[in-house]
Amino acid sequence: MGMNMVRQVQSISIAISIASVALALALAQPARGETVTIGIGTQDTTTNTVTTGIVIRQLRLLEKYLPTDGKYAKIKFELEWQNFTSGPPVTNGMMANKLQFGAMGDYPLVVNGFTFEKNPESKSRLIAVAAYSMSGSGNGLVVHKDSPYYEFADLKGKLVSVPFGSAAHGMMLKALQDRGYPADFFQLVSQSPEVGSTNLQEKKIDAHADFVPFAELLPFRGFARKIFDGVETNLPTWHGVVVRTDFAEKYPEVVVAYMKAIIAANQWLRADPKLAAEKVAEWTGISKEVVYIFLGPSGNMTTDPTIKPALIDAAEVDVKVLQNLGRMKEFDPKKWVDDSFIRKAYADMKLDYDAQLASTRNYEITGDDKFCKKPISDPRKSGEVWVDDSGILPFSSATCTLSAYADFKAKGKKINVTYVFDSMRGIKLFADQAFYAVAGNEIAPFLLKKDAEAHAAKNSGKVLGFEEAVKSAVGGGKT
Repeated sequence: MGMNMVRQVQSISIAISIASVALALALAQPARGETVTIGIGTQDTTTNTVTTGIVIRQLRLLEKYLPTDGKYAKIKFELEWQNFTSGPPVTNGMMANKLQFGAMGDYPLVVNGFTFEKNPESKSRLIAVAAYSMSGSGNGLVVHKDSPYYEFADLKGKLVSVPFGSAAHGMMLKALQDRGYPADFFQLVSQSPEVGSTNLQEKKIDAHADFVPFAELLPFRGFARKIFDGVETNLPTWHGVVVRTDFAEKYPEVVVAYMKAIIAANQWLRADPKLAAEKVAEWTGISKEVVYIFLGPSGNMTTDPTIKPALIDAAEVDVKVLQNLGRMKEFDPKKWVDDSFIRKAYADMKLDYDAQLASTRNYEITGDDKFCKKPISDPRKSGEVWVDDSGILPFSSATCTLSAYADFKAKGKKINVTYVFDSMRGIKLFADQAFYAVAGNEIAPFLLKKDAEAHAAKNSGKVLGFEEAVKSAVGGGKT
């Protein structure tokens, strides 16, 4: 064999060896993974939805539960959290397939489900609840603190704003229908929470209706007064989570992971409500005292992801309200529900879904009243004082709460806020915003002036504001 031939054989052998090594190295490396983008539409400042959005995002809970084995071993997830101020834009993002999940209130949720019914690419399904109030609290109607208006009927012919398409809009429409008032009873215009708040503060409108947390936030900021609460519609209000079915069918384990993150967020919230309120305030800009009135013990909202039949029954009423206005055709909320993902998450986390589904209990104020020296026996007749350097302290009654408040003030303590409960409706109130029916030693707080007046008339009492009620509590009923 000639020298040239030997060199050629050697060259070919070396080339084959190099190729073999390269192939072996390539086979040893994992294949380049697919990137799956998960778009989640949230409402960070809507306190009801924090355990489906901002808490999960800040604590990185979804990353904790996302699947990493099997078909997901080569998948890289990119989370795109998109924040909105109301529900309708979330539905727009889902319809455009820029969002796969969305969190919003009851009326926007119903519209979301109805809108997707016409979509050939995908439907939407309700897969979890964020928070609810069986009594209907959360949405509310406020006026300027100097306003002469004290109830819904006072607004006849007035200029009232609300974010159109929101849960609060639905509340207003139902309130009109319940009372038999015409659609033009007042001039209803669409304004976002930010615009409506500014216009109310500047007295450019007579009233503003809004969803959680604005009907509490604006009075807390000192320029508004609530005159109507969603409890007066006698219909549960709630927020929930929907998913595109095309995404859910392709990546069911991801949907289950999101459900687990919601459960974990709820557990974190309840483990330390004060810390949770402070962190949510830091993340969203909503005052911690306002976050706490909704999500703290005995709060006006119950965080619970189970899909309760009573909430779906309420959604059917929402559908009828919208149908009466010609804004919706046939839609069956029961067919829209898919609880398989949240059930799977509960099972995986060794939790009892059916037991939670059957319960509407919130976590309640407990402990001992150290001022009146008695235990908290009825949370919905109790109260709390948030003392800046001592924490949130419970008291057994409105009288004990106001007396303790006065004692803290006398000792020079800084008080962030004081809470009492509406004597008729059981909802949590800012004590300085309540009306008090005082008769002898009894002090009964109320959200609405008319309720306080009726109670006082029945008991030969009188209606007092906060400071006068404090003096009465300290004076043993003397005013």
